[in-house]
Amino acid sequence: MDLAIYDDQNLVDEEHRQLAEKLFNYGAQKISLPENTEASITFCTPAKIQEINRQYRQTDRPTDVISFALEDGDDAGISTQELEQEFGLPRDIGDLFICPEVVRQHAQEYGHSFEREFGYTVVHGLLHLSGYDHIQKAEAEVMFGLQKQILNDFGLKR
Repeated sequence: MDLAIYDDQNLVDEEHRQLAEKLFNYGAQKISLPENTEASITFCTPAKIQEINRQYRQTDRPTDVISFALEDGDDAGISTQELEQEFGLPRDIGDLFICPEVVRQHAQEYGHSFEREFGYTVVHGLLHLSGYDHIQKAEAEVMFGLQKQILNDFGLKR
């Protein structure tokens, strides 16, 4: 797994950057992503994630995580997987934008530790980048079940 982490404003400490990387890699292994898979996580402020949310999701409020999956089928019929195979490129599943301040607020609201909520956000984003969704009830059961299993196995239980 080749995971790039961007935190230009030092919004999380080194311990949490390492937690994000370890958990993302652990989750990727659990769902059997190829080793040459690429992705990124960018930590951003509430103002920046609100701007992204407004521009790309037409929702004018900050949120904890936004995922931009490259394999979600929104590219006018262009298959990134076919291009990657044809040219021998690594599989790039996309980019996550995480707002640690909103994650901290959610942790307080839900009565979780920051680490548990932070881990939840990383795994939730990873699963979205990997094609999982929770719009339909059956899909939600699969995604949330897998999410819970990854977090519990990693040691981030409720």
